[in-house]
Amino acid sequence: MIEFKQVQKQYPNGLLALKNINLQIKQGEYVAIIGLSGAGKSTLLRCINRMHDITAGSLTVDNVEISTLKGNGIRQLRRNIGMIFQSFNLVTRISVINNVLVSFVPQMPLWRKILGIFTEQEKKQALMALDKVGILDKAYIRVDQLSGGQQQRVALARTLAQDPQIILADEPVASLDPLTANQVMEDFKRINQELSMTVIMNIHHVELALDYATRVIGIHDGEIVYDGRSKDITDEILEQIYQGSIDKGGNTADVSEAVTN
Repeated sequence: MIEFKQVQKQYPNGLLALKNINLQIKQGEYVAIIGLSGAGKSTLLRCINRMHDITAGSLTVDNVEISTLKGNGIRQLRRNIGMIFQSFNLVTRISVINNVLVSFVPQMPLWRKILGIFTEQEKKQALMALDKVGILDKAYIRVDQLSGGQQQRVALARTLAQDPQIILADEPVASLDPLTANQVMEDFKRINQELSMTVIMNIHHVELALDYATRVIGIHDGEIVYDGRSKDITDEILEQIYQGSIDKGGNTADVSEAVTN
């Protein structure tokens, strides 16, 4: 379980990005965090794996206060929490399987890191991860020969190979076309259901959040203004979150569009 208690995050420039966040997320939930750009979505997500440190309150993962972790403790935390970015963070000039095998590097002895040697078990885990996201047939193709959606699936497979308990996804479909975005969201949904893996993502696409996530957290100006089931979202709730407009990565629309479409 992930638990925020009176969490605040203030940046050195004085910006208060998170204000008194109280939140519990249980193992196996599929949570979408929505809100305007600059509302605090990415900050909240990145506090969970200590990419950002909180400045007040308490944040625990599996009853461990993560602000007290150091060195190996932080590395183990991040080993249990997979992170997926909008930009994929892949090495495009090497093969798909080699990109997935990168997930094992932090735990490898120095001599294997230097020589680039992976065990048969690691290779098997990498192939199994690719199979879970439906691109096993692309294992030995260079990443730069794949579509954007396939590259995001490689990033997801790399995360699955490390066998995390939690997946954090930071705008994972923002750069994808609508059809591909739905396919990737379906991958997240299947992994969440089949593996009981916690999935927490921040996302601009409100329609996708409502279609795929079971729980939605709405943030406005660093504060949680909605936390509940996606199917209970109404126009009035979206109005609270977006103050009259929905940010779809640069486009503005009436709040009713996300509910009625």
